[in-house]
Amino acid sequence: QVQLVESGGGLAQDGDSLRLSCAASGRTFSIYAMGWFRQAPGKEREFVAAVTWSGSSTYYADSVKGRFTISRENAKNTVYLQMNSLKPADTDRYYCAASNDPRYQCLRGDPKCYPYWGQGTQVSVSS
Repeated sequence: QVQLVESGGGLAQDGDSLRLSCAASGRTFSIYAMGWFRQAPGKEREFVAAVTWSGSSTYYADSVKGRFTISRENAKNTVYLQMNSLKPADTDRYYCAASNDPRYQCLRGDPKCYPYWGQGTQVSVSS
């Protein structure tokens, strides 16, 4: 099993920055990739970004490309999502997820590839 704990959400204004963190514990040796997803009430869960556990490759949704950066700190088994130039449309609950599956579709954000999920952290951006 892999346990994931997110932190770093909160309130922001249009154009602000926030950094989310996701600390992984347990069988981290089995992880191939980590991803960030977001979801608003009543909507589908949306892929935001993913990084391979080695940190060698990153993938982004078009809606956040150029504004968000996903990274990984090996020593702390932690993945970050640096969110710059935030917009009200970025308001959502953000979830960290871990995958054991190396298929490309997983790195491109198929949520079915991710069996481990955190509880989420709320990000609210006001105009």
